[in-house]
Amino acid sequence: MSALELRTTDPEGTRLAAQVIAGVLRPGDLLVLDGPLGAGKTTFTQGLGAGLDVRGPVASPTFVIARVHPSLSGGPALVHVDAYRLGGSADLEDLDLEADLDDAVTVVEWGRDRVEHLTSSHLLVELERPDQVDDPDLPEEPRTLRLTPAGPRWDEGAVTDLARALDAAGLPTEQIEQEN
Repeated sequence: MSALELRTTDPEGTRLAAQVIAGVLRPGDLLVLDGPLGAGKTTFTQGLGAGLDVRGPVASPTFVIARVHPSLSGGPALVHVDAYRLGGSADLEDLDLEADLDDAVTVVEWGRDRVEHLTSSHLLVELERPDQVDDPDLPEEPRTLRLTPAGPRWDEGAVTDLARALDAAGLPTEQIEQEN
């Protein structure tokens, strides 16, 4: 399986990457965000919200579990879910995400191995931060974003479009092979 990997140096870079990714998304897309606490999942989703031109502010839905941000320009809404506090599949089913899946872009923080079954395709976004930085007094927050497409929606053409959009924004990607 092939994935795209890119690096950002600060929160604005992570937001920009997500904003660019939003430009290639379409209604029905599911993004599954994975990474440790503080890796930038909500920061990434804020960039998606800006790119999709949705009503905000986009904030972590940790305590409300899910928020719907309607489009301000006639595009798809952003459904932002935080699965961190969800106990199992019954809790997930109670959210009734399937109702919005076809018409919205759905982003699920902490969704890995929990929501992929909701649709035939998804984009796994893994956010990694370094364990330590060279100079802890600098405000930089470098991140590595690994984008792993799955399913027919993310065919070779769609992945190429995604890589080109990121390159055009000054966010070059590296294609990496991953084991299944």
